[in-house]
Amino acid sequence: MRASQKDFENAMNQVKLLKKDPGNEVKLKLYALYKQATEGPCNVPKPGVLDFINKAKWDAWHALGSLPKETSRQNYVDLVSSLSASSESSGQVTPAADRKQPGSDALVVTSQDGITTITLNRPDKKNALTPQMYHDIMLALEAASKDDSAIAVLTGNGDYYCSGNDLTNFTDIPPGEVEDRARSGAVLLRDFVDCFIDFPKPLVAVVNGPAVGISVTLLGLFDIVYATDRATFHTPFSHLGQSPEGCSSYTFPKMMGPSKVIFGNLKTKCNVISIPKATEMLVFGKKLTAREACTQGLVTEVFPDSTFQKEVWVRLKAYSKLPPNAMRISKQVIRNREKEKLHAINAEESSILQERWLSDECMNAIVNFLSKKAKL
Repeated sequence: MRASQKDFENAMNQVKLLKKDPGNEVKLKLYALYKQATEGPCNVPKPGVLDFINKAKWDAWHALGSLPKETSRQNYVDLVSSLSASSESSGQVTPAADRKQPGSDALVVTSQDGITTITLNRPDKKNALTPQMYHDIMLALEAASKDDSAIAVLTGNGDYYCSGNDLTNFTDIPPGEVEDRARSGAVLLRDFVDCFIDFPKPLVAVVNGPAVGISVTLLGLFDIVYATDRATFHTPFSHLGQSPEGCSSYTFPKMMGPSKVIFGNLKTKCNVISIPKATEMLVFGKKLTAREACTQGLVTEVFPDSTFQKEVWVRLKAYSKLPPNAMRISKQVIRNREKEKLHAINAEESSILQERWLSDECMNAIVNFLSKKAKL
């Protein structure tokens, strides 16, 4: 028996009452079935390549081909019915007090042996950062600054430390909200980096695997950086039409030291170019091994991957037993004279990035990157 028009209307009302977000994939399917049931096969022009949301909707609707309206209506009702049942079931078995807050699954915070550990927990996405994770990390750092721990640690779960920003953050922006999203993104970035600049306790990065983008640039604000020998450090800003952040435009040249000489023409030994090591990373996107990063001052010490976790945590537990107030005061003496400068650099970098995000060059670079990634 086919679903009636009344069944269809009831299903539309049920969608509004769902207790659980079904996710973008299901929402696109619902949209496509609704359009097919009410208007028939897709009959509108395909949106432009940068109109990510409307293009995704168009693709979902167009994919239904010539599916009859009646069948689409029935499929819509069946899908909503399954979603409603799932939502009610999950609501019955999970007490309100035990429900996790949005975004909490992507971040795990523990405190033990005088150490507060903040673990990035999206191993299937190589621990790529979402806007929610930015907020969660800031809250975790704020709490860690006031708890009983002596030191704080940032690390990753799985094979990656962090693959930088999740670039799908750039694909769900309605055309009319691009400028607002860039503005709010710049504010979020500035506030996020400020939390690392102001963190009062010793802050340690335990780099358990490859690191990309902001997870690399922030390392200049950590007090200790321990890395496994299989870690790599990559800042592909120019490849994505973007620019450095995390105060790296200041901290990297300071840490990495003098320029490196490159011969532009080996046959005649002329056209000698002097390029700072930091420029190779931040401008040209050179990827460093863990050993190279250690040699250039970005990493404190490198450990064999087979013993990395054991050696690092034994050392950190020993450090956590040192007098905590003495460590705080020592860090304050070392860092305070540069705090004001770091905040100013952070504000400038965030402002420049806001402009870059609105540029055609950045948009095209991200679209090309995602297109290549989708073909892999």
